Amino acid sequence: MSQLMKAMDLLRTIFDKYAGKEGAKDTLTKKELAELLRTELGEPEPQSKAEVDKFFGMLDNDGDGVISFEEYVTFVAAITVMLSS
Repeated sequence: MSQLMKAMDLLRTIFDKYAGKEGAKDTLTKKELAELLRTELGEPEPQSKAEVDKFFGMLDNDGDGVISFEEYVTFVAAITVMLSS
């Protein structure tokens, strides 16, 4: 398996690890996303509910109240670009 294929598989594996604990198995809720960020990126606890809501709103492009795999991948790609600049 190529490096890129491994990376794509890892993206899906990490998403699936957190998705569906509360809601649908193919989406992340706010709580699931917060757990993913804390565990996988070492992100600190948010300062307020307003911060969580604002960040979540930025990721939830279609406004359905959950983060789809596509929205998650867009987020990971954006972080990758920011870190490589």
